[in-house]
Amino acid sequence: MKLKKLFQLFVMCILCLKSLSSSAQYRTIHYQKSNRDIPNPERGFYLAAGEAPGELKAESLKALRTVYSPKSANASYSTWVSLVYRGYLLTEFRNAPLSDGFLSKLQKDLDAIRTAGLKVILRFSYIDKVQSGDCADGAICPPYGDAPKHIVLQHILQLKPVFHQNADVIAVVQQGFIGIWGENHYTDYFGDPSRNGLGYIPDSSWADRNQMLKALLDAVPKSRMVQVRTPQLQQRFFYGAQASIETEPSLASQAFDSSDNSRVALHNDCFLASPDDYETFSDYGNSSGRSRGEHVNRALRKYFEEESKYVAVGGETCDDAYSPQNDCPPNGHAVEEMAAMHYSFLNVSYNNLVNNDWEEQGCMTDIKQRLGYRLVLQNAEFPKWQKKSKTFQFKINILNEGFASPYNPRTAYLVLRSVTSGNIHEIPLQTVVQKWFSGEHNISETVSLPPGIKKGKYELLLNLPDSYPSLKNNAVYSIRMANEGVWEDKTGYNKLNYIVNVY
Repeated sequence: MKLKKLFQLFVMCILCLKSLSSSAQYRTIHYQKSNRDIPNPERGFYLAAGEAPGELKAESLKALRTVYSPKSANASYSTWVSLVYRGYLLTEFRNAPLSDGFLSKLQKDLDAIRTAGLKVILRFSYIDKVQSGDCADGAICPPYGDAPKHIVLQHILQLKPVFHQNADVIAVVQQGFIGIWGENHYTDYFGDPSRNGLGYIPDSSWADRNQMLKALLDAVPKSRMVQVRTPQLQQRFFYGAQASIETEPSLASQAFDSSDNSRVALHNDCFLASPDDYETFSDYGNSSGRSRGEHVNRALRKYFEEESKYVAVGGETCDDAYSPQNDCPPNGHAVEEMAAMHYSFLNVSYNNLVNNDWEEQGCMTDIKQRLGYRLVLQNAEFPKWQKKSKTFQFKINILNEGFASPYNPRTAYLVLRSVTSGNIHEIPLQTVVQKWFSGEHNISETVSLPPGIKKGKYELLLNLPDSYPSLKNNAVYSIRMANEGVWEDKTGYNKLNYIVNVY
């Protein structure tokens, strides 16, 4: 028994020494959190640019990255802008192909956006005006003025080369095309669910809508998502016209895998405007009829909350009537809803009555900081010495304080920069940046050093550049961590404040 106890004591001592030895070989670095609004790509408040096609100016757009104050409705707030919304009106092409002139102007705008260091939310529609009259709705009467399916499909094919050529500066494409404003409601050709029509969308029209969405998904590069206006548009695309409002969320199992389903994102252009956000959370029915009632609103909101974690979510406020619900806490639940529905961007200029309330009630700073992702370096562990031929083990702990994860693909790189020569070595990491959801992320990886690396001291940095080669070395498109003393304006690197000795 004594020998057994002595042996156990010996083993414990060996394990303890190993633990101390391992601990002695690593150093822990702590980082200081920033309380500033951090400018970052593909998130935040966007500006709806109202210039005519081809009239965007790079210098004017570039100024938005510094600060922008909305100029309507006595806006009391300001912010920087990295996203612009461009809604292109195709009225003159409702019965004809898109002209070379229009496509040239579209390309000119996208070039200006690239030069300015911004990204764009794209939507195309055929009509943005309403006519009142003697109809059931009264305020909005048919004919509405959108285009038939064969024209829509033709235009999508014409736009495909533009989408591919400019995918680097496209944040997301919105479904558009159908109905007034491209919001998929008041339409002459795709099933009118308003009181002016059947009051629901028949199965044949759901098939037409799904065909149009499929064509758009095929035209847009697989690296980019297509936002639809309501959660039911997503449900019916996934499961057909008979899909129930009680459909279970499904994207968790296929998130960010580039499949069609994983790329159908969501936008709400009447955020907290009414109990159901002006029918955003409404059943548009099928050939069997239509369901109404608060249970519909609850079911579709729950569905939106679950699915929105895995796709790009944005939109705008459109009415201040739903107050205090659309106010800051504690009286309203605007911030809570943005978090639950994983909002990445909102319109900076509409509705300013709502946005002004957020500024005056004290939650605008929180909203500006948390729209989309807000990544904070907490601490990291690195080896004190590193042999060239051995694998390099490290840990980096990151907190995402934002409402959402980065929705477009990008690779994280560990960068080793020689203290003496300045030579750079980038090591791609295995972590999936799109899955850095709200909350803590402990990144623990083992990597091999580049074969040609020389002995010496190397500064460690974290790089989160754009995925497209055309933008990879442009610092304004790299993700900046919300920390003090880590960001490099020129390189777009985040300093990890550590030097490792490679021998």
